[in-house]
Amino acid sequence: MPKKKTNKAAAKRFKTTGTGKIMHAKAGSGHLLSSKSRKRKRQLRRKNVLPKAEEARIAHLLAH
Repeated sequence: MPKKKTNKAAAKRFKTTGTGKIMHAKAGSGHLLSSKSRKRKRQLRRKNVLPKAEEARIAHLLAH
């Protein structure tokens, strides 16, 4: 059976932690930043843990 290929689009957007959780960047930091508060923009810089409901779907794309 051939090896499973990693989905490169997903690999650029999601990272796996040491404990196996999947992290992703928060949406909303691309443009129209002048109307957002300093606190909101600072919190958008942080990574976020993917919900359990989505985890299996993304883990399948990242399988290598």
